[in-house]
Amino acid sequence: MNQPLIGITACHVTTKEGHPAVRLLRAYVTAIAQAGGVPILIPPDLDEPAWQTLLPRLDGVLFSGGADIGPEHFAGELHPTIEVEAERDAIELPLLRAALNADKPTLGICRGLQVMNVALGGTLYTHILDQLPGALQHDWHDKPRSTLAHPVRVEEGTRLAEILSAPMLKVNSLHHQGIQKLAPGLKATAYTPDGLIEGIELPENKFTLAVQWHPEWMTEHAEMRRLFRTFVEAAQ
Repeated sequence: MNQPLIGITACHVTTKEGHPAVRLLRAYVTAIAQAGGVPILIPPDLDEPAWQTLLPRLDGVLFSGGADIGPEHFAGELHPTIEVEAERDAIELPLLRAALNADKPTLGICRGLQVMNVALGGTLYTHILDQLPGALQHDWHDKPRSTLAHPVRVEEGTRLAEILSAPMLKVNSLHHQGIQKLAPGLKATAYTPDGLIEGIELPENKFTLAVQWHPEWMTEHAEMRRLFRTFVEAAQ
């Protein structure tokens, strides 16, 4: 049986020698490979004809984590902590819409959840601690990425609940933005105790699901391995 090709969005960085490079943390690659997929890097500077050529050849797309989405894409409130990846916005928002229109199995992680929400017409808190009353700390970048920061409650009857088989679980947390207004058509599938949406899915599609945490750093947990395996199986 052929292994499905899974495109994973990447970002631009500059090496210590000053050379431009395309970067994707190995944890994403490892999680997809261990689940039975073949990871394919999607550079952020592909023009539209290029990614439109690539998309039909992919069996699934993973929208990875990273910096913030430009607030102009969702009429967001400006905040001094915002760090935008404009190149990624330019490719990922239309790429996600195209993937969903083609009913391509799609998984969003952290920024990827936010891209999914914004691409479909939702909005974001641009800095949760200042804009969500009673907010928990969600930015745990000063801790190891596998640190279990807070619990999430998974909604019964959702695809995510079916995959994780756990109504409550603790997850890591590496973000300062999050969903404010949920996009039309999306269903919230998980929440933190402060009410922030931590999981979403598009029920009408074959597999369109996103989480705000980083399961690629939690693959020692069976629930997170099932998430990647189910995604790759949907792309088979």
